[in-house]
Formats: sequence, C-alpha cells, structure tokens
Amino acid sequence: MNKNNGKRTAQLYAFGAVWSFLLILLDQWTKYLAVTKLKDQASFVLLKGVFELHYLENHGAAFGVLQGKKVFFVCVTVFMIVLLSYIYGKIPLERRFYPLHGICIALFAGAIGNFIDRIRNDYVIDFFYFSLINFPIFNVADIYVTCAMALFIVLFLFYYKEADLDRLTALVLPWKKHGVTKL
Repeated sequence: MNKNNGKRTAQLYAFGAVWSFLLILLDQWTKYLAVTKLKDQASFVLLKGVFELHYLENHGAAFGVLQGKKVFFVCVTVFMIVLLSYIYGKIPLERRFYPLHGICIALFAGAIGNFIDRIRNDYVIDFFYFSLINFPIFNVADIYVTCAMALFIVLFLFYYKEADLDRLTALVLPWKKHGVTKL
C-alpha cells in the first residue's frame, strides 16, 4: 500500500468512527429519554391507533425470540463488529461504493447501540411501537440496521452489476483473488 492509499484508508476509518460515534450517541440519547420519560408510564400516543412511544425492556431479539440469551448476543455482536470493520476497510474508495461504506457505518452503530444496552442493563431499551399493525417495539439502533439492510438489498438487486459484485467478493474474500472457489 502506498503512502497516499494509507492516508485515504486512515481518513476512511476516521470518517466511519466519527459517524458511528454520532449515530451511537443519538441512539443512546433517545434511550436515555425513553428511560427518563416513558419508564413506568402509560404509552405516549403520537397518532391514536397508529403510533406510540411505549417503554419496553427487551431481553431477547426481535419478535421476542431468544429471551435471556445475553452471552449469545454479546458473542454474535463482537463477531459482527469485527467482520463489519474488516469489510469496511476492504470496500473500494470509489464514489460508486460510498453507499456500502454508509451501510457498514449504520450496521456498526446499530450493533454497538444495542450492545451497550446489553452490557450495561442486560436488556435492550425499545420504545417505538406501531400499534396499527402490532409491530414489535423497536429503537433507533434497530432503525439503523433495518434501513441499512434494506438499502443493501436494493443496491445489490438494482445498482451494482455482476462485475462490481465479483470485485467486492475478491476484495473481501481473500481466497477468491487466487481463483479458489471452495475452501
């Protein structure tokens, strides 16, 4: 790696760190507000029969699965954080791939936001509730992850071409560079 690429990579990680920090800060601030304003209170109705703020301590994952599996969630989160950091550094520094950098940042911030809750509280604080469709209660970190994954799917279905995907695969999966198709 030449000196200029090293500087750009350092700038890329600094950019990602700053944005991740800001997104995590927003997530944690909203959870603080949920605890101080919503805990032990009746739901705060924003749109009657549609949307409300409702405090919930979630000891599992979405839809209430894996209740009380803190160690599992911590291990999976640590693995995902390491994997996302690796992938983030491998994505080309070209305008065409900037959305993928943003997706990694949002996924990272979402993972860390809920990770902080699990470590500090043994549960995740959720508070957004769409009562119209009885959707599971969620938080800002969940929004980051959901929006990032939706954008990821759209990009891979409609934006990136096969050559882009081959290039990304070769960069992220080292054995692909050498024509190895199976491990």
